[in-house]
Amino acid sequence: MHYLNISFTHKNSTLEIREKLSYPDEQHLGVCLLSLNTSPSIHESILISTCNRMEVFCSCTDIAMATEHIFIKLAERSGIAKEELEGRADIFDDSSAIHHLFSVASSLDSMVIGETQIAGQLKEAFRFSYENGYSSKKLARAMRSAFQCAAKVRNSTDISSKPVSIASVAVSQLKALLNDLTGKKALIIGVGEMSEISAKHLISNGAIVYIMNRTKEKAVKLAEQCGAIVLDYSELANAVNEFEILFTATSASEPIITDAIIQTCDFDRYWFDMALPRDISYHKGDRISLYQIDDLKTIVSKNMGLREESARIAHGVIGRAVVEFFEWLSTLDVEPVIKEIYQKAYATAEIESARAISHGYIPKEYEAEARKMCEQTLKRFLHDMTAKMRSVSQESKSDMMTGAMQFLIEDKNELLNKFSKGHK
Repeated sequence: MHYLNISFTHKNSTLEIREKLSYPDEQHLGVCLLSLNTSPSIHESILISTCNRMEVFCSCTDIAMATEHIFIKLAERSGIAKEELEGRADIFDDSSAIHHLFSVASSLDSMVIGETQIAGQLKEAFRFSYENGYSSKKLARAMRSAFQCAAKVRNSTDISSKPVSIASVAVSQLKALLNDLTGKKALIIGVGEMSEISAKHLISNGAIVYIMNRTKEKAVKLAEQCGAIVLDYSELANAVNEFEILFTATSASEPIITDAIIQTCDFDRYWFDMALPRDISYHKGDRISLYQIDDLKTIVSKNMGLREESARIAHGVIGRAVVEFFEWLSTLDVEPVIKEIYQKAYATAEIESARAISHGYIPKEYEAEARKMCEQTLKRFLHDMTAKMRSVSQESKSDMMTGAMQFLIEDKNELLNKFSKGHK
């Protein structure tokens, strides 16, 4: 069994590429996971789709075959040539795949180092896959260890002491442009976590925030939490031409703001599109400053510099966690072997006690005691050996040891069958 991760992120792909690879809703996500698992080499898979990344994480029996299958399916879905996808993707397998997963969960691979959203997004991706039968215990082990690693990183560093996100970076960019947000009116479209963070940061900086969403009840709920004002979604066409500041982060599959509703205004407008696929598509408006996800990299670079020491410590934590994970997997591999050894030993005890009774060496009424004595003798004999097996399973040579024991068990089983047939 192998782990495989194929990753498209802000590091290797443009916003347009990630947009075509994105999965905006669970229906499309389920179809993709089902399609991925049709490969005979892929047993379990998880798909992570956020504004900054689209990744497939799977367990497979053949890395080359699984990789080929994934690229074919992604090319069919996105309309992007398979060769281009292969040239852009980062491909990780086995230990490098686990290292990458742990880095993602710990927010070290995020555009904004230390951002707090990715852990929740990763958990949601795993929850959906697991509950719908697209993944099982192999990926569950990896994901559980990834979240444990992320917790160790948080406890060992101050990387998340000042939580940041794309939304908070966007507000920082807005403050740099306008200096003071006090009394400024801002419209937020959408009610997800990105919108909530934007609203709270804007309000804390003195802005008057309006919230709009297709489902008004959700807008009302968020507005009550943040101290904002609700604006009906039917007012969208007017609102985009009335507000100086606009933040949008919806899950719409098509742009909601286009040339058709944009009018020329006599004031500057600052728009932040944090959605993927993008919410805004326009080709006119001289006094509109549009910032999309990839436009925030300057602030992100400063963020990385400030957190460099914490990131160095975090990478050390991740490296150790990867080693511990594979050591733990090795113990899981050896346990079935140990169980089989004991089963074969007890089967031998049963045969020998039955043979002794059939030959009159032991009275029939002592059969249970004789069998128990044989089992106890074998347990005492095997105890030190199996303890040593568990100890050696922590070392790099564990695969060799496990393979040798499996060979011996199979050989012993053949002899046992022959012996059993000869004494019936």
